[in-house]
Amino acid sequence: MTSTPEPRAFSFLRLNDRPVKPRTVGLTEIRGPYYTSFGPAHLRDLLESVGPHVDSFKFPGASMPLLSEETLRSFINVCHDHNVEVSTGGLIEFVLTRGPDAVEQYFEAIQRYGFDIVEISVGMLAIAPSDYLRLIERGRKAGLKVKAEIGIQFGAGGTSSVDELAAEGTGDPSWAVRRARRAFDAGANLVLLESEGVTEQVRTWRTDVPALFISEFGLESVMFEAAEPAVFEWYVKNYGPEVNLFVDHSQAYQLECLRSGIWGTKSVWGRVVSYKG
Repeated sequence: MTSTPEPRAFSFLRLNDRPVKPRTVGLTEIRGPYYTSFGPAHLRDLLESVGPHVDSFKFPGASMPLLSEETLRSFINVCHDHNVEVSTGGLIEFVLTRGPDAVEQYFEAIQRYGFDIVEISVGMLAIAPSDYLRLIERGRKAGLKVKAEIGIQFGAGGTSSVDELAAEGTGDPSWAVRRARRAFDAGANLVLLESEGVTEQVRTWRTDVPALFISEFGLESVMFEAAEPAVFEWYVKNYGPEVNLFVDHSQAYQLECLRSGIWGTKSVWGRVVSYKG
């Protein structure tokens, strides 16, 4: 379904051209309740205004089993009412620890609840590459879009400290690229580069890693987790307003102002532009 936006306020002010939904570039995914607790009514209020600028809503995996079925369905319905797709987040990692039967029940459940996207992430688990690819194939079999989360940091997630993650060390970015390539071959629609080990919980950003992913797959195939405004500003400054980003729901307007060229810090104010001919 194509979204036709309402006439915007101050329409005489030219902004950067942004494609309407469904978009293939410049995607914005927002985080659901975890670091900030909220319910469907808050989300409805948020999407009433910022919905045209949001492409997908990701449930942090840890929050989903705590919700009643009614609340979960309410979240999903609010998103669909505003032409926003719904993603599972990384709950599959917990599901895997509960055995193969739980995995099958999980895919059946997310189909039944009406999810659009299943995220396949294994940042906390040691799992064989072939098993990872089987999960992607199972997601495709369920008729879902598949977002494969790829990272260079083992043990990422759960607000692990810098020291804890540093002690684990980071993986080889070229190995992560190979894993992403195999994920695409298995049917993944999009790869999400997680931020731990790259721009989050590190003493020095690994800017070479997103550069490698963009070089290999292009902007339209990769989404980047941006845990704070300084990170998504860096991505927009270096890769333009059509980079795909995952941010906290509270930062949706801040990101869109940056993409549209309206506002920003000293280093980007007035410098984010588009030219569509």
